[in-house]
Amino acid sequence: MIDPGLIDMVLRLRGRGISDNAVLRAIELVPRKYFIPPTQAEHSYSERALPIDCGQTINAPMSVALMSQLLALKGDEKLLMIGLGSGYHAAILSKIVTRVYAVERYKKLIKSAETQFDKQDIMNVVIRHGDGRYGWPGQAPFDRIILTCALRAAPEALLGQLAPNGILLAVIDEQLIRFDKARSKVSETVIMPLTLDMIEAGKSRTL
Repeated sequence: MIDPGLIDMVLRLRGRGISDNAVLRAIELVPRKYFIPPTQAEHSYSERALPIDCGQTINAPMSVALMSQLLALKGDEKLLMIGLGSGYHAAILSKIVTRVYAVERYKKLIKSAETQFDKQDIMNVVIRHGDGRYGWPGQAPFDRIILTCALRAAPEALLGQLAPNGILLAVIDEQLIRFDKARSKVSETVIMPLTLDMIEAGKSRTL
């Protein structure tokens, strides 16, 4: 069944400059409404961040689409996501890349996301409960790394887990920055202002 709200959202994203067909197709395949709390259902496809459990948010559709496009995915990448959240962004990326590795500090969010992944037959997202600041050394290197939460300084530990010719996207001091790694040299490009939730240290033992 066609979801009018989802189609409208995809058209809106295309109109605002999202041109990567793989990204747009993935967004079509993952209805945002399934990752939204019932109390926020009327805003499922609105261009806004929405609250989810554990005091976190699901990022606005344009932020998700733009960051996905900036990763310049070809489809065979091994990708690390810092901050699983609702699982929405990971679900989208799972439709494009070979495998998504995600680190999340809240067990409650992991359980909720895994429930949705099971319902949608998403089998290529691997999740670790941990402190995202340290990445996933045992699975490094990664072709792409994306942070869905903001930082105050460049993530040196994560850059060290980036493969040659890899790309890392992060919001630092409210600026979206793309890091490109060529061999051992890393260059950075400021893309645009963007505000995301600040990364939290450690891993939650109670949530």
